[in-house]
Amino acid sequence: MHTVYSRKLVKSLLDRLVIRLSARRNMAATIDDGSNGNLEENFEQVVTMETVVAADNKGIDYNKLIRDFGCSALNESHLERIERITGKPPHHLLKRGVFFSHRDLDAMLDMYEKGQPFYLYTGRGPSSESMHLGHLIPFIFTKYLQEAFNVPLVIQMTDDEKFFLKKHLTSEETHRLGYENVKDIIALGFDPKNTFIFSDIDYIGNSPSFYQNIIKIQKCITFNQVRATFGFVETDSIGKIAFPAVQAAPAFCSSFPETFGSRKDVPCLIPCAIDQDPYFRLTRDVAPRIGFHKPSLIFSTFFPALQGAKTKMSASDPNSSIFLTDTPNQIKKKINKYAFSGGKVTVEEHRELGGDIEVDIPYKYLTFFVEDDAKMEQIKQDYCSGKMLSGEIKKELIQILQPLVAAHQERRKLVTDEVLAEFMKPRKLEFPGLKEPKKK
Repeated sequence: MHTVYSRKLVKSLLDRLVIRLSARRNMAATIDDGSNGNLEENFEQVVTMETVVAADNKGIDYNKLIRDFGCSALNESHLERIERITGKPPHHLLKRGVFFSHRDLDAMLDMYEKGQPFYLYTGRGPSSESMHLGHLIPFIFTKYLQEAFNVPLVIQMTDDEKFFLKKHLTSEETHRLGYENVKDIIALGFDPKNTFIFSDIDYIGNSPSFYQNIIKIQKCITFNQVRATFGFVETDSIGKIAFPAVQAAPAFCSSFPETFGSRKDVPCLIPCAIDQDPYFRLTRDVAPRIGFHKPSLIFSTFFPALQGAKTKMSASDPNSSIFLTDTPNQIKKKINKYAFSGGKVTVEEHRELGGDIEVDIPYKYLTFFVEDDAKMEQIKQDYCSGKMLSGEIKKELIQILQPLVAAHQERRKLVTDEVLAEFMKPRKLEFPGLKEPKKK
C-alpha cells in the first residue's frame, strides 16, 4: 500500500529541506572567524530552530518574519493597555520594540480584565556553564510581566533537548549545566513564592500529570507535521523528533497539579524569542484537541553577536558573547576588539556623516540595557550626528556592562544549594484570584 501525499505537503517538505541545506551552506561559508564578509547577494534570511542568519548586518527583517510566521505585530495600543491594566509603565524592552510581536495577546488581556488569572511559562536550554547577556533578555522581561500582573511563573530547563541537539554533551553534563544556569536565573531576583523552576530530566520521571500531557500531545502530532515544521531528516534521532511535545506540555496548567490543583482551564502566556514559535504553533494546534486553552505568546527579537547582527549570540563561541562570568577586563577587551561598528573609517568622515545605528552593535546593546529613555535618545543623537565617536560609544557600553555583570556575579554567589532546592521543589505557588472549580 502506497501513501499518497498532497502537493501542498510535498512542496512544504521540499521547501523546508532547501531552506535547511541553504542555511547550513551559508553558515559554513560566512559565519567562521568573525569576519565581516558579505553573504551572497541573493541570500535571504533564515530563522529555524537551529539556525538564525540575516541577509546583512542590519539584522533580521522582523516585519518579514511576522508575515512569514503569521503572527501579529505589537503596537502602541498594546503598551497603553498593559499600563492601564497593571498600573505599571511599559518595560523599556517593550517600548524599544525588543518584544515586537505576539499570538493572541489581546485574548489573554481580555480574560485577565474579566478576572480570569493566567500564568507565565518560559525556559532555557542549558548548553554552557554560564549564560550570556542574550539569555537574560527573556527572563528580564518575564520578571517584569510576573510583577506587573502578579501571576506565577514556571521555567523549564530543557536539559533533555540539549542532550539530543549537542553531540558532544552527555545527559549527565546537560543536567549539571542546567543547575548552573538556574543559579543565573535565580540571581535576577525572582521570588520563590510564585516561581517554579524544573529540569525535564528530573521532573518528567516524578510527575505523572506532566508525562500524561506529553503523551497526549505526542499522540496528536504526526511525524509529517514535525518534519514539515522543523525540517527533520531521516538521520535525526527519535529523541529530537519527539521533543516538541515536551516543550509544549508546560503550556497546559494540568502539567503542574502541585500549583494548579485539579484546574485545567488556567491559560498561559509565553515570553520567548521568535525562533521558538514553531514549537508553539504545534502546541496551539493541539491544545483544543486535548481540552486546553491555546497559549498566548509574546516574542522578542534576537540578541546579536558581537561581530554583527547577521547572527544571534552563540554560547559555543566565547568571542561572540559577553558571558555572565566575564571579568571587567574581558568585557572591555571583547567590546573593543570584536563589537561591529557602524562608525566611519576616519574621524573626519565620522564627524561629517555620523554613525550608522542600524548596524552598530554597541548601540544595539545599549538599547537592551539602558533603561533611561532620555539618555538613550541623547546617545542616538550624538552618535548619528558624529558628535560621539565609535570608541566613545564602545566606552559607554563598557561602563554599562561592567557593573551590570559584576552585580550579577555577586547575587549569584548568594544562590546556595538550599535556595536552589526551594525554587525547584514542586509546590503550591502564590496565585491571587485562583480558586478551585466548583464541584458539580
